[in-house]
Amino acid sequence: MKSLFKVTLLATTMAVALNAPLASAAAPAKDAPAAASANAVFKNDDQKSAYALGASLGRYMENSLKEQEKLGIKLDKAQLIAGVQDAFADKSKLSDQEIEQTLQAFETRVKTAAQEKMEKDAKENADKGKAFRDTFAKEKDVKTSSTGLMYKVEKAGSGDAPKDSDTVVVNYKGTLIDGKEFDNSYTRGEPLSFRLDGVIPGWTEGLKYIKKGGKIKLVIPPELAYGKTGVPGIPANSTLVFDVELLDIKPAPKADAKPEAAAGDNAAAGAKAK
Repeated sequence: MKSLFKVTLLATTMAVALNAPLASAAAPAKDAPAAASANAVFKNDDQKSAYALGASLGRYMENSLKEQEKLGIKLDKAQLIAGVQDAFADKSKLSDQEIEQTLQAFETRVKTAAQEKMEKDAKENADKGKAFRDTFAKEKDVKTSSTGLMYKVEKAGSGDAPKDSDTVVVNYKGTLIDGKEFDNSYTRGEPLSFRLDGVIPGWTEGLKYIKKGGKIKLVIPPELAYGKTGVPGIPANSTLVFDVELLDIKPAPKADAKPEAAAGDNAAAGAKAK
């Protein structure tokens, strides 16, 4: 019976070979010396491939150790390497059962540490977000709605305000409260088009405060954005800051009872989290 460690090692190596996400995590650093591969001497492609798999696996393991350290778990790199070597030499110091039990306990530790860190970060984000909103509220012309949405109309626009069933076309920039940008249609060079009731509540409400040609700054509390879960690029309990320009409003056809698809993959800023 193969040990769990051997099976895990084989699966990891195969993932690299098949260009699974593991391979991208193990990509060479941009500043890696170009001469490194030029100076390497391999007798044949099998040797070179074996070395490449080993290097890719090593980088992946190094990245994994760094991620675990962020959770307060510091594994002994020397013992990790020794475990790999012993597994290949079939001289493991642990039985298959001991390996399985140890890895199960380790997985539990990692999950617990990750959950604790997530809860800590979420609380810090909530506290920092409130402080940011309190400061923003004191700026000139800032208004706060009954839902907690904060906004500053920079240009009112003209015509009618959009309705829930309308499709709007906007340009926007979205940042966290520390200024870190997570989405920008200006940079992409492509405005975003979506049905107004198909996005986060902060947008659905906020865009009704301007008309075609209008511009608005939205400061959206987490409960009107992505809440306690967050999404990739937007941590849990994040207060979001958007600068939005309403380019066009397209009323829904009267016979249209079905919502349009909202925003697609580009709507990291506005689409509802699922």
